[in-house]
Amino acid sequence: MRLQNEIFKRSKHNPIITFQDMPYMCQAVFNPGATLIDGETLLLLRVEDLEGTSHLTVARSADGETGWRIEAEPLMSEHQDAGPYEEFGCEDPRITYLSELGEWLIAYTAYSGFGAGVALASTKDFREVERFGLVLAPNNKDAAIFPRKVKDRYWMLHRPSAGDIQHIWLNQSTDLVHWGRPWCVIMERGGPMWDGAKVGASTPPIETPEGWLVLYHGVKEFASGLTYRVGAALLDLEDPRRLIAKLPYWVLGPHAHYEVAGAVPNVVFPCGHTQMGDQLRLYYGAADSCVGMATGKVSDILALLKDHRV
Repeated sequence: MRLQNEIFKRSKHNPIITFQDMPYMCQAVFNPGATLIDGETLLLLRVEDLEGTSHLTVARSADGETGWRIEAEPLMSEHQDAGPYEEFGCEDPRITYLSELGEWLIAYTAYSGFGAGVALASTKDFREVERFGLVLAPNNKDAAIFPRKVKDRYWMLHRPSAGDIQHIWLNQSTDLVHWGRPWCVIMERGGPMWDGAKVGASTPPIETPEGWLVLYHGVKEFASGLTYRVGAALLDLEDPRRLIAKLPYWVLGPHAHYEVAGAVPNVVFPCGHTQMGDQLRLYYGAADSCVGMATGKVSDILALLKDHRV
C-alpha cells in the first residue's frame, strides 16, 4: 500500500531480510547502514542475539533486494575487546564514505550501563575495522557523518537527550575524534505533530545542488504507544547550521504488516541509503524485527521542499 503523501515505493520483496535469513540463531535483524562497494549493495545489519544485545553483521547483494550473502560472524560486537562502553552491544550503524581518506566511517550507538553514546569506527573493506571509541558521551545517539568536509571540518548529525527534549544537533571536528561547537538544526515540535515527541537523524546527509538533504525520523506518542515515521529537511551546503526547508508532514510511515507488528510496533527506521543518479534506495528497520527497502527520487523530495522553505 502506498499513501498519496508517501513518495517512497516499497520493494515487492519486503521484508528483504528477516531473522530466518540469518546464518546463525538470533532474535531479530533491523536498522541497517548501507553503501555501495565493488558493484554490490552492502548492508551493515543490526542483529539482536538471543541474550538481548546487538551486534553488526555484513550482508551483500548484487541487486540490493534479493540473494543476500550474510557473513557467519559479526563485523563488530561487544565480544571484540570493544571496551566498557559497548558492554551491551553496538546498534544502528550509519555508513559514510570519505573519499579524501579512502575509507568508510561507521557512526553507531555504543550501549552499556552508562547509557547510549555515539561511537565511530573506520574500515577499508568491511572485513576489519578500527574503533575510534566513544566520541560523544551518553545519552546520545542517531549519529550520521556528512560525506565531505565543509569549511575544512567534518560534520556530524546527532541527537542528545535532555530529559524529554530530543532535537537534532550538529557537531564539528578537524580529526574525527574530537567533536565540538554544537548547534541545534531540527527541533521536535511537541503537541500532536507527527514529529512532536522526538526527532533523530536517519541516513547520512545527501549532497544535492539545492543543499544537504536530511532524512530524519520523527516520533508521535499515541495512547497505544510511539509511532516512528520519516521526514525530510534541507540544510545549506556551505553552512549546514542553516536550515533552508523542512516538510511539515512525513513521507514514509508504518502501514505494511511487517511495520505495524513486531518487537516494537509501528516503526519505520532508516539508517542507510544507496543512491544511483536520481534514484534513492532507503533501507530501514521495520518494527525492530526485520529489514525493508523503499525506493524514491531525490528530485521528488527536493520539489516538495521548495514549497516549504523556512
